[in-house]
Amino acid sequence: MANDNQNQVLDEQTDVVDEKSTKRVRKTKPKASESGSTASLFGIAPYQPKKNEEYMSEGQLEHFRQILLAWKEELMSEVDRTLNTMQDENTALPDVNDRATQEEEFAIELRTRDRERKLIRKIEQSIEAIKNDDYGFCETCGIEIGLRRLEARPTATLCIDCKTLAEIKEKQNNG
Repeated sequence: MANDNQNQVLDEQTDVVDEKSTKRVRKTKPKASESGSTASLFGIAPYQPKKNEEYMSEGQLEHFRQILLAWKEELMSEVDRTLNTMQDENTALPDVNDRATQEEEFAIELRTRDRERKLIRKIEQSIEAIKNDDYGFCETCGIEIGLRRLEARPTATLCIDCKTLAEIKEKQNNG
């Protein structure tokens, strides 16, 4: 008897949903080339190679240099913001729990900034590689890394095949 009532209630609810939702609008996902790339995060449109354009031409190198500089600038502003926040909030809180929470937040923020510091170093190395005309080529095998991979990760130094092999070796070594 109880199951019959529950089924009836579910049927009534389903009927109501069906009556209300006669027209549904389907949302479409943005194209992969429009989202997910580092370039789109900084308001720089993904690079569209011209027909018969040579790999890592002056235009491509300038495009990636702009992305790297914008990324570095954003990370540096985050460092400044963190420094100001930590100086402003560095007050002696009377409650032990509040102090512990504040110290934990500072520790998390400092770990994040340390990772970003390492990323800034990689960005600077990539900018140097652009100056030396070494940018965009795999450090291990010397083949082209590819524009789409560089759009997604401008600091990439390995082609997808060498990176995959390195990750497999790392997995095997770290077990």
